[in-house]
Amino acid sequence: MEEYMIPCMNKKIFGVDCLGCGTQRALALIFKGEFVDAFHMFPAIYTTILFFIVLGLNFIDKARNYHKAIISLAIINAVIMVISYIYKITN
Repeated sequence: MEEYMIPCMNKKIFGVDCLGCGTQRALALIFKGEFVDAFHMFPAIYTTILFFIVLGLNFIDKARNYHKAIISLAIINAVIMVISYIYKITN
């Protein structure tokens, strides 16, 4: 699976990690069952997965309103991504 991963164009062109760097590798680690390593690779992986699950439910279950949950998860996910990016850059 790792040999088919898409390279980060931001890192390739500018030499700097982007906010989403590590997402594919973290997802591959989850599929391998290495949950702690996946969190260390990309701390927002679990909120990202939860976000996409709720987003999928929004398309499947039209009877319920998931808009507040989607917005809340997007904000939480963005905050985690920014904090982890700043931590990664400074350390």
